Amino acid sequence: MKYSKFKLAQEAIKHKGFLQKIPAVFRMFKLYYKGEYKMKFTDVLLPALALVYVLSPIDIIPDFVPFVGALDDLAILAFAIPLLMKEVDKFLLWESQSKNPKVIDAEIVE
Repeated sequence: MKYSKFKLAQEAIKHKGFLQKIPAVFRMFKLYYKGEYKMKFTDVLLPALALVYVLSPIDIIPDFVPFVGALDDLAILAFAIPLLMKEVDKFLLWESQSKNPKVIDAEIVE
């Protein structure tokens, strides 16, 4: 049974809500670049490096080794996608709070 990187990537992106959050990833990077959104760069660096590794033809275990060759790519994606989604969830929370601040005018009554 032969596994392609494309097929493994399709399996990895079945992460809950992954496809719906792709536009948020681009907004997050845009606001980070502008300096409006603060995040630890390592939280985004690891998923980016994982993506480069998966797309790269160079692997720890070569892809021509049946089944096992594709497992390293799948393991890297299984590690990286949840990290990225965690950061995107933080961004979406920040974005919703910055658009709708929960400030209520109140008067102190004694």
